[in-house]
Amino acid sequence: MSEKPVMLEGIRVVDLTTVVFGPYATQILADLGADVIKVEAPGAGDAFRWSGKAAVTPGMAPAWMALNRGKKSIALDLKTEADREVILGLLRDADVFVVNVRGKALERIGLDRESLKAINPGLIYVHCVGFGQDGPYADLQAYDDVIQAATGTTTLLPRVDGNPAPRYLPSLIADKVAGLHAAYATLAAVVHKQRTGEGQYVEVPMFEVFSSFMLLEHLSGLTFDPPNAPVGYFRQIDPDRQPFPTADGHISIVTYDDGAVQRMFALLDQPDFLAGSGLGTPHERKSGLTQIYQGIARFTPAFTTAELLRRCHEAQIPAQAVRDLGDVLDDPHLRDVGFFQRREHPVEGAWFQQSAPVRFSVAEYGKQIAPPPLHSEHAESVKNHGWRAFDEGCGG
Repeated sequence: MSEKPVMLEGIRVVDLTTVVFGPYATQILADLGADVIKVEAPGAGDAFRWSGKAAVTPGMAPAWMALNRGKKSIALDLKTEADREVILGLLRDADVFVVNVRGKALERIGLDRESLKAINPGLIYVHCVGFGQDGPYADLQAYDDVIQAATGTTTLLPRVDGNPAPRYLPSLIADKVAGLHAAYATLAAVVHKQRTGEGQYVEVPMFEVFSSFMLLEHLSGLTFDPPNAPVGYFRQIDPDRQPFPTADGHISIVTYDDGAVQRMFALLDQPDFLAGSGLGTPHERKSGLTQIYQGIARFTPAFTTAELLRRCHEAQIPAQAVRDLGDVLDDPHLRDVGFFQRREHPVEGAWFQQSAPVRFSVAEYGKQIAPPPLHSEHAESVKNHGWRAFDEGCGG
């Protein structure tokens, strides 16, 4: 049987991005088999290298490692003519340039889209920006917290718990969502180039991306003109839509349709609860979600988490135990599908690499994903060999 092809084999990507947004996009491309050269600043390099405690080498933080496997790192001072010539040499033969530097700074160093189009008309120029470049926020800086604030995301938790203080969701969710959009947009542009030979400019603005992501459900009644309901998807801002207490922990249970609601109270050994609480008809249950959540929470403490999981799964009701973040590494399902892979980094020692989560039947991700690079680890091989640094025998 022949080996499966690597889907992005031969696609060359210059990655001039930092932190999460851009690196997450280029990580996906690297996993799919693209050759990715990460251009970092001299000295400290990508600021995200310092986002946590390293095992051995300062600047090899856990989250940075998770976002940069399979790439080659080179440090360039783009204010100098010599280092600008290095990156321009790479860009002349590249397929994709992913960059999160703001436009005016790019113009000053000759890496704006028009300058690069002159040397490589087929280049796909992916600009990861905070805000669309034709709006009044175009030149403003953007980080995850700023975008959560600007999109109204910080007002979601107050709607749930009644505490009026705006709060961030404790995840770099705007960065990661924007990175996913940048990855699919790049792939679409690659397909277009393969069909037509055309390169193009692709703008991925985090503010617009995350506005779209959050407002899909939360624009709610404001979708219509005039509005017919308040903003916010009612199911998700209901204060009682929370994990339910059990005798030994908590459990997440989703009674999404009317049949599941009825089965839920039967498996809780409370078959008469709905009728006795004014929830005897489908219409009453549809308008009484809060009462339903409160009723479930009233009865779940009589059961252990394991017993409730067994009953819910037998009744075809989605449920999972609430697990601490630190315990997910030992999840039996993730273990059996090979999600966490224990690898040996040549410098940092043993570490757990998270596998790419999507599977393909007739193709695969990069066959042997290289470990995350040390800062400017591949400077010599890239400067001496350019894109041939990815070929066997060229070192690095």
